[in-house]
Amino acid sequence: MQMAAVSVPAEDRPTIQITAVTLPVGQEAGGGPVGAAGGTPETVTAASAGWDAPISRPDASGAPGAPGQPASRRRLRRVLIAGGAAFAVLVASGAATAGYAYAGEVPRGTSVLDVDLGGKSRAEAVQALRAALDSRASTFTTPVPVRIGDQTGEVTPAEVGLAVDVEATVEAASAHRPGPWELLFGSREADPVVTVDAEKLDTELRKIVGRTGPQMTLPAITFSGTTPRPVYPKPSKGIRAEDSAKALRDGWLGGQAVVVPLVETHPATTTEEVDKLVTELARPAVAGPVTVTSQRGNFSIPPAAIAKSLVLTADKKGKISPRVDEKKLRAALPSQLGKVEVEPKDATMSIQGNKPKVVAGTGGSQVDTAALARDLMAVLPKADGRTVAAQLKAVEPKVTTDDINKMGIKERVSTFTTNFTGGLSSARSQNIVTIARDVDGTVVKPGETFSLNGHTGERGYAQGYRDAPVILDGKLVPGVGGGTSQFTTTLFNATYYAGLEDVEHKPHSYWFSRYPAVIESTIFWPDLDFKFKNDSPHGVLIDTSHTSSSVTVSIWSTKVFDKVTTEYSPRRNITKPKVIKLQPGPSCIPTNGIDGFTQDAFRLFHKGGKVIKREKFTWKYLAEPRYSCG
Repeated sequence: MQMAAVSVPAEDRPTIQITAVTLPVGQEAGGGPVGAAGGTPETVTAASAGWDAPISRPDASGAPGAPGQPASRRRLRRVLIAGGAAFAVLVASGAATAGYAYAGEVPRGTSVLDVDLGGKSRAEAVQALRAALDSRASTFTTPVPVRIGDQTGEVTPAEVGLAVDVEATVEAASAHRPGPWELLFGSREADPVVTVDAEKLDTELRKIVGRTGPQMTLPAITFSGTTPRPVYPKPSKGIRAEDSAKALRDGWLGGQAVVVPLVETHPATTTEEVDKLVTELARPAVAGPVTVTSQRGNFSIPPAAIAKSLVLTADKKGKISPRVDEKKLRAALPSQLGKVEVEPKDATMSIQGNKPKVVAGTGGSQVDTAALARDLMAVLPKADGRTVAAQLKAVEPKVTTDDINKMGIKERVSTFTTNFTGGLSSARSQNIVTIARDVDGTVVKPGETFSLNGHTGERGYAQGYRDAPVILDGKLVPGVGGGTSQFTTTLFNATYYAGLEDVEHKPHSYWFSRYPAVIESTIFWPDLDFKFKNDSPHGVLIDTSHTSSSVTVSIWSTKVFDKVTTEYSPRRNITKPKVIKLQPGPSCIPTNGIDGFTQDAFRLFHKGGKVIKREKFTWKYLAEPRYSCG
């Protein structure tokens, strides 16, 4: 039989240990066997590493003789030749067996999850392992019991990405390099490579564990006025995503509930570091003002503003990184910044000679508060030299002349007027005029939603509004801003007949004859708002005007519809008012009572001589009671 040569690395070649060979003295070639008459035993010792151990022969007295005698050397040579031949046969046999053992990419004797992969190529091993796992699919999809402290529960493998990575498992098994004896006679159960989505697992485990231990107290330094108050850190005890993932990977296929460890997590900033921040930063920061210089003059940042804007709170890991919050700094310095800043003015439009004309915008300048906040950090720990230089940056208007010119505002598309009594001297009339002036000239861009509350902000005494009757809890009572609902109704109808999208409005609880039924709107800060969206491709200009007894809102843009009209259904479900007596006093406002009813209003959009769209509005009015005082 002819055998192919097999190359085996030196470190993997089999080693044969030969301790001693005994030969009869005087035995020649063809002589008698060992132990025959005349034969004196001779001992040959050979080490396993190269046959280089000393060789000795006893003389007649039994003492070792000197090596190198001719007869002994010839006898020794025969023994060594015989032994070498046997060794060569053994090596050749081992080499052939090693060739068998090293066949394939996965070492012989390798198995994973009781699946024999030994001797296979990587591709074959992947196919075999995947097929075996598919046949036992229920094993790998069954919910896994987990125990976290005193809590127990289950996680579903598919929901947390828990699976055997077949390719990675085969790759790891193939990378193992066993020795020849392990290849010939051994076996190895390789561990599967298990994957899990640590983030999803953490989410599921937190549903099970709840609040098992103390929660982390994040360190911080807060201010009570200008006095710093330290909050010292405390560790938490709970699950940690990476530790939980490792526990599940290691214990998933063990047949037992997986024990997820509870670990103690300490905030990154220590108690000692909090005290150091108080001493070296927080207290010095508010010990006095900081002077700010600029091209347009100087101003001062008082300690109270520093306390409001200096942030000494920790991130999720409990690390405090001191900083000055730019937005809080600007909010704390309105009057100081006003001394050196110039506000930009947006370009807008006004109606002049019954035509819209562009009013150009102007640029402004502002303190670069981002840079100021950064530079403040360098001087806050100091007792002296508390001065920083502020840079003024140019600020362009948000709406430019070009923006207005491109909007296509060229004609009046709708107008609506409502009437009021009392003349301009009454508080209610003044409220109507105040809100009308605030909204006048507003430009709403295409796609933009206009909010009346958002535009005016709170309508209080500081904004020039007065007390006038408002509906509260179903009856009229004095309230600041009474009458603004009349302007809201006027604006709503102007946008309604302009064909603009209604986003939010709410009719009054009771119907008042000065308003069209159903298509009217109240407003109340901050809960009730009126909003419309400019869903046309053109800009919208809101133009307001008033007389001593009326308010008018006109919408200027480019017409999308030929006209917009309204059709009403008959009133139904009519109810009569009750009579209610109230305690006399300044808060009692008598009323005559109004019938309640339900009605529909249909908005019709006309274009090209036909109605292209209908929109239904429905409202149920309550019967306003007849209130009498006393």
